[in-house]
Amino acid sequence: MASAAVQRFVARTILSLPSPLLRLMSGGAAVYRAGRTLDPRLQFLAHQARNQPPMDTLSPEEARRGETQAISAVTGDLEPGVRWEPLNVPGQVSDVPARLYRPEPQDPSAPMMVWAHMGGGVIGSLDTSHCFAALLARITRGPVLSVDYRLAPEHRFPAGFEDVLGAYRWARNSAEHYGATGVAIGGDSMGGNFAAILCQELKRLGEPQPRMQLLVYPCTDVASESESMTVFGDAFPLNRAMMDWFMGHYLGPDDDPASPRLSPLREKDLTGLAPAVIATAGFDPLVDQGEAYAKALKAAGVTVRYRCYDSLTHAFAAFTGAIPAADAACREIAGLVRDTYEETRPA
Repeated sequence: MASAAVQRFVARTILSLPSPLLRLMSGGAAVYRAGRTLDPRLQFLAHQARNQPPMDTLSPEEARRGETQAISAVTGDLEPGVRWEPLNVPGQVSDVPARLYRPEPQDPSAPMMVWAHMGGGVIGSLDTSHCFAALLARITRGPVLSVDYRLAPEHRFPAGFEDVLGAYRWARNSAEHYGATGVAIGGDSMGGNFAAILCQELKRLGEPQPRMQLLVYPCTDVASESESMTVFGDAFPLNRAMMDWFMGHYLGPDDDPASPRLSPLREKDLTGLAPAVIATAGFDPLVDQGEAYAKALKAAGVTVRYRCYDSLTHAFAAFTGAIPAADAACREIAGLVRDTYEETRPA
């Protein structure tokens, strides 16, 4: 098997070809759906993925190995001026592995962002968000704590969420030590689910809200039957069958998918939650969920910055090394986070 470096070089070389040629290599015509046109590079990756076994036919261990290999081929380069270190932080049950990313220079008024990676609660690792976490740190000029929470089915709901909550409380108590002012929470996909639920959980417990919440293509309703779940039910890299596979491993037999602790969109009272930056991808079965949560937060009086990147797919934050539009989107998202930091700067 070729090394990760070779696979990355080959992927970048192919994906740098002209868009018409990439479309020709992917079936010949542009992919147009629901008024959106898929980025030709993502169209090519989706076409190539048809030659691989569907994730819902794999074991969790096989899926994790496949995710690691796929991410390594398309991930970006580590941002200059950012250093990182491994940490073990206290969780709800035991210590949780994490990585702390710190930019140079660091803005002392910026909070520490606690970040939870994507993966449906079943796959993913610190490497999944390695480059995006560094990008966030550099552009926001604040530290980012990426959390390696426990995964299902070895550790079903709410284990992963409890790890993120424990890491968040550690960060809240430790931010000043690392030159930060306050704490923020963020995540993509299932990590976005954790971030949204965490804000609601803090409200229920009477604990202070974070400075802001960053939700990137979040899963906000695990029982969703929205239009996008059908229109993009066969999308790449996330589809309806994979969602069912993830939830089959993540949920226990007595868990209620409609509970707000699993589906934050179903919480009836969203008042008083942290300001939010919410980003979705156009070709994603979850796009309706992210947009609906943004609208619900706005209706409850929460400050929301919402963007939908129409030509992109789920997981685009991990594709910055091969998809220029994904890299541009991630930099814009980080800029929106920075703007929110400025607005929430303590007096």
